[in-house]
Amino acid sequence: MNSRERVALTMRHREPDRVPVMCQLSFGHYLLNTSMAPHELWYTSEAMAEAMVSLQRRYRFDGILVNVIGRPVDYLKNVTSIERDESGEMVHWRDGSRTFMPWDDMPHFYPADENRLQRACFEAIDPDHLENIDDYTGYLWNTYHIQSLPGKVDHGPLSQVPDYFLDTLTLVKEKAGPEISIHAEVFSPFTHYMELFGYQEALMGLVTDPGKAHALLERLTDASIALAMAENDCGIDALLISSAFAGAPFISRRLYESFVVPYEKRLTSAVQAAGGIVYTHTCGRIGDRLDLMEATGTNGVDTLDPPPLGNGDLAAAKRDFGDRLFFKGNMNSVALLSYTTKEEVIAEAASRIEIGKPGAGYILSTACSVAPRVEPWKIELLTPLAEEIGRYH
Repeated sequence: MNSRERVALTMRHREPDRVPVMCQLSFGHYLLNTSMAPHELWYTSEAMAEAMVSLQRRYRFDGILVNVIGRPVDYLKNVTSIERDESGEMVHWRDGSRTFMPWDDMPHFYPADENRLQRACFEAIDPDHLENIDDYTGYLWNTYHIQSLPGKVDHGPLSQVPDYFLDTLTLVKEKAGPEISIHAEVFSPFTHYMELFGYQEALMGLVTDPGKAHALLERLTDASIALAMAENDCGIDALLISSAFAGAPFISRRLYESFVVPYEKRLTSAVQAAGGIVYTHTCGRIGDRLDLMEATGTNGVDTLDPPPLGNGDLAAAKRDFGDRLFFKGNMNSVALLSYTTKEEVIAEAASRIEIGKPGAGYILSTACSVAPRVEPWKIELLTPLAEEIGRYH
């Protein structure tokens, strides 16, 4: 049985030959464990695809999550100079803006005009007129991970997806081959909403003008669906909805039910109607809302952060939802940083396999992204362990 078949069976609650293994890797982990320079990895589809496939092969993962969009061809032609020191690279752009790129972390963008609005104003925005939504650099940078969108010709947020958005995904599929499960990612409507205004103003808007918030979320759902359908048309094996800011530290169950469920349900319904499988990534404390996550129509849940980051209980989740949802994650990402012995890592992973394996529907993974400075030898232990103790027959 190949990796693609193994993951496909697991997501459908059917027993494969063994528990699949598939971790999401942080951007910093790619930087520290491949030969790519930050500007290459971040601004070329080819480098990002090569990094994803090379570490999938090193760790023998059963799948790859392509969680960044493709970059415009020759985008680095807009660079005038790059300065390097012990902290990272500073990229200078033709328009006078700069991007600081640490050697082991996410980039930081500095616009040429420091007075330019980086986020939209909730009070001033008109939900029926989002033609200029992409003028907000902060929204673009944090949501699409690039400071401009050349070639974008539509009116409104992502109603028409530029072809290059799919380049990294296409390259990963080509490089990985047909036996590896390939997953793509879209941001949830609620994530778009949070990034458009910034977290404080976005959360306040839910309370001060819920009607406007609903209207905005309705429009932003169109953006999520457009990209999801384009990625689905590329022949992906599953779609991940990144809904990071919808856990208990940010919003209550009541707000989740009102401002997240209906819009993610629209998104999952669109993908499933096209024959796709959907699962949802939400960080932090989600133990009190797994039933609401199920109500979105999702097929599975990713992360299940255990303490200290969350309250994910894999045994309880399997007991209460395991016949309807598949689960991916629950390995303690914080503890993984501190482990110093092979035995500690194996004990952590083995306990997740023991709980997640019965009845299928479990993919072994760290709860959230593998942190930049997690040593590769720790991740290299996971697939051999699954082969040893995670077999069904």
